[in-house]
Parts: sequence; structure tokens; C-alpha cells
Amino acid sequence: MISIQGLTKRFGHHAAVDDLTVDVHPGRVTGFLGPNGSGKSTTMRCALELDRPDAGSVRFGGRPFRDVPYPLREVGALLDAGYVHPGRTGAQHLWALAASNGIARRRVDEVLAMVGLAEVGSKRVKTYSLGMRQRLGLAGVMLGDPHTIILDEPANGLDPEGVRWIRQFLSYLAQQGRTVFVSSHLLSEMALMADHLVIIGQGRLIEQSTVASFVDRHADRWVRVQSPDIARLVVLASGHGASPESADGGAIHFRGIDAATVGSLAAAHNIVLHELSPQTGSLEDAFLKLTSSSQEYRGAAVPGSALAPPAGPPTPAPFQGGQS
Repeated sequence: MISIQGLTKRFGHHAAVDDLTVDVHPGRVTGFLGPNGSGKSTTMRCALELDRPDAGSVRFGGRPFRDVPYPLREVGALLDAGYVHPGRTGAQHLWALAASNGIARRRVDEVLAMVGLAEVGSKRVKTYSLGMRQRLGLAGVMLGDPHTIILDEPANGLDPEGVRWIRQFLSYLAQQGRTVFVSSHLLSEMALMADHLVIIGQGRLIEQSTVASFVDRHADRWVRVQSPDIARLVVLASGHGASPESADGGAIHFRGIDAATVGSLAAAHNIVLHELSPQTGSLEDAFLKLTSSSQEYRGAAVPGSALAPPAGPPTPAPFQGGQS
């Protein structure tokens, strides 16, 4: 288990992490979510003692990271797949990691095969794509067969097959009873991957819950209906507190009323239904709704809104002879 207690980290007068207390339990994938600048990466860096917190502590199975004698055997972490010497081969990079933690050299071949890099382990890292470097980083994470996994944006640079693989891989690790703590901005993937969520904003804990419970509490809900007699159903449903909205394909979305009530109204008035389906917003919708006041950076209200054209090219300065 990862236990974060009262963690605080300041940069100047800014608190990147502010009195954060969270327990990350084994046996499930815990998604670590928050807007840009919310303190996710700083929390992970403090946990691994790459940054020194101003207050609080992070413990792995009751011990701080510095007291773990062979870290790769207990905590596997990947915060940035780019921190690899480009002149080394993938296998050489892993050999050095293995040697530092007393891990047999044969384990390198096993983890390269595990992440799909067996055929390119002898190639230099500078020839690797971003997705290949990400896989190499994951191979390093698994070198010591650790019981705790910490990953920051593990799907970055992966193709669709790789994204699905990492999702299945992390779920498999959690099913083995390991602690899996994953930060990501790919909320559609997090909805498929994570069992539990920890959500922070401006360095503070906003909420922690299961994915299903979080979406149930914060996502929008409506009923999608299609009928050849939709106008009459709109009148009836509106009388029961529904707010109708036009949708694609001639459908109507009703808010403020459940599907059972709409179905009962249609049946009572002999209205034929071609579609009656309850709808729920996504994890992304729920996340944006909950964290709207914690967003540090915002785009324009209307993407692609008109901007003034740039000024024309500057007039070249006249050539002055004798200058170099």
C-alpha cells in the first residue's frame, strides 16, 4: 500500500501539493487525476524522493522510499520515458538497472519480451520511437517484479494496440494483488482501466471513489427517445417536469425525467416508441464538471474562434556593408 499523509510541497510561495492525504490500496488500479498543474507529478516525485516535501510523508508498506534496500524489487516507477541515454541499446539500459539492484541479467530478456521489444533490444535508444521508449520504460518497471507500480502517463506515444495492451497489462497486475497507481490525461482509457480514482486540484484532494460511483454522482443523465408521435410525447413528458432537447436523427433528449416514466407515459397514451434509452455522461464529462473551478489553464470558450490576422512581414532593414 502507498500511504500519503499530509504531503505538502511548495515552490516559492506556490503550494504545488497542499496537505494531501491519500491511501492507495493493493489489488486495484487507482487512477490519479487532476487538471494540468494540479500537483500529480510533484506528488509522485515526492513519493520517490526526487523532490523533498516541505511537510508530510509517503510510505510504501510502512517504509519511506529511502529505506527500501532494493527499490526495483519493491517499487517500479516510470515518470518520464525520455530519461534514457540515447547511445545505449535498450538491453544495455536494462542491464545497468538490473545490476544496480542485484537482478540477474537473464531477466532483461524476459522483460523485453514482455513489452514487445525482444527484436529491438540490441538497437540504440536514439532510434526508438516515443512509443518504443515508453515500452522500454515499462520493461524497467517490471525488472524487479515489484509489488507497487507507479506510472505517469504510461500510454503516452503508444499506438492503439499499445494503449489496449497497457490497459490489460495493468489490470492483470492489479488482479495479482499489486498496488497500481497511474496518472493519465486519457480519461476514456482511465474509465476502462481504473477501479478507483483519486482526484486532486490545485494540490488538494477533491474526491476519491470508485469510477462507477464518481460517474454516477457527477455525470449528466438524460433519456433518448425516438417516436413517430414525438410531439405528443413531448407535451406529456413536459407536464411531468421533463426538459426536452432536440438531438440527432430526429430524437429527443429528455432531462429531469427517468426512462421508466417516459415509457409509462407512452404506454398509457398508445404512443409507439422506436427508441427509449437512458444515457449517462462519460468520466470525462464528470471530471470536467467537478474540476471546473480548479483548472489552471483554459482555452477559448469556442475552439477555433476568429482571431485577428497576424501583421504582415516586417520590412527588411537595408544592408549595411562591412558588418558580419
